[in-house]
Amino acid sequence: MTLPVVLVGVALVAMSISGTAIALPNIGRDLTASGSALNWVVAGYNLAFAAMTLVAGAAADRAGRRRVFIVAAAVFSAGFLVTALVPTILVLDIARIVSGIGGAGVMAAGGALLASSYEGAARNRAFALMGTMAGVGIAVGPTMVGGLIALTGWRGSFVAFAIVGTLIACGAGRLQESRADHGRTDWIGSVLFVAALSAFMFALLEGPEVGWAHPTILSAAALGGAAFIVFVVTQRRSDAPVLAPELVSERGFMGWCLATLTTSIGFLGALVFLPTYLQAAAGNTPATAGLTMLLLTAPVLVTPLFAVTLVNRGVSARLLILTALVFVITGNFGLLLLGPENTTALVAVPLLLIGIGMGISFGITDGQAMSLVPARLVGTAAGFLNTLRGAAEALVIAAFSAMLLGFLTVRLGDSGHASDVAAGHLSSPTGRDYSTEIDAFTVSWHFTQIGVGTACLLLSVAVAALLLVPSRGPITAEGGRHAREPR
Repeated sequence: MTLPVVLVGVALVAMSISGTAIALPNIGRDLTASGSALNWVVAGYNLAFAAMTLVAGAAADRAGRRRVFIVAAAVFSAGFLVTALVPTILVLDIARIVSGIGGAGVMAAGGALLASSYEGAARNRAFALMGTMAGVGIAVGPTMVGGLIALTGWRGSFVAFAIVGTLIACGAGRLQESRADHGRTDWIGSVLFVAALSAFMFALLEGPEVGWAHPTILSAAALGGAAFIVFVVTQRRSDAPVLAPELVSERGFMGWCLATLTTSIGFLGALVFLPTYLQAAAGNTPATAGLTMLLLTAPVLVTPLFAVTLVNRGVSARLLILTALVFVITGNFGLLLLGPENTTALVAVPLLLIGIGMGISFGITDGQAMSLVPARLVGTAAGFLNTLRGAAEALVIAAFSAMLLGFLTVRLGDSGHASDVAAGHLSSPTGRDYSTEIDAFTVSWHFTQIGVGTACLLLSVAVAALLLVPSRGPITAEGGRHAREPR
């Protein structure tokens, strides 16, 4: 039962990450919500998921991987059930954070269950299937949620996730328990990381509405900066750091980590915010918007295995990842074609390019990064990679939202009106403000995409600098290095 239970859990969590954005316009209308309050529906889940991955993994090793998996699946389901029943946006945001904590536990404990249940080639196949199921979840999430909304409404779609999560928790009761025999957890480092990420997220999401110079925003930014500085200091002094200093000093490892960060930045903005534009400006139904999003997500399902096959046949992994970054950059700048008419035809190629680039990254970055890490740091390195992805997703959502809302405020002259438009609440097509709102929404999206594309371009230059310079070789168990040219 281990493999099917874990794989279904991974797919469910991935669907919940990629699919929820389809429901945002409906949620906003039903609960009279917009702006940062509505953005927290997605951002709060991703923040909790990113921040709690390291903590959940450590808890699974100590308290028991099966036990944490069951509890996490139950928490995930409870959060979704409450989300389906909430009367206000505030309660919904809290329930989404709870679901994100559960999702982090499912992913972290699920991976630990596979690692402890399989060895050798069987373990490699198990993790390959885990990655594939994550791709399946991301690929079908928007379409699946769009279809559920059409059939049952947005509340019914969340009930469906709660039911499947409960079945997973029940199935996990049949699994064999395992836990680590030794090792320590850097709880101080984990708490500092959670505090820094949460403070930065809060500042980015609330800044456009209350003002960047507001004392609350300045205090949050200062708290995040201080927590991050203390985090860096404690990592250098900790006996069991969340991020070992020798990993940071390894150019190749950091290059691959930065590559996965870059593709996540280029992928997440379109994944989360494009469905609202498709429904509000282009007039798509949730189901139609979900089908359009397949152009972005479907490549993530098939490209990873293709990329791995090419590397196994001798194609340079560095060449592939640089190609992937070019695809992501080109696709994001290509989204400047976005407009309210013929939307799908205009953005089909840019979305495919971004999806292919993300899929290539999914297929090769982990393996290449981990090849530079000794056995004693594998857990730390894997946790850092997953946390970096989750943190990037959470921060990208916050930054994209802040930029889009800021540009809309400039165009419309009113932050409240801008929040409504960003949430997909436009005037009646026959109203006199409708064309102005459509124009402002489209132009603001274009400016935001210029920012995202430029960020990806600059980060890609850094990735190339890190990966194209010959590596000193993987870190040895003693902290030294073997000379080896990376592929």
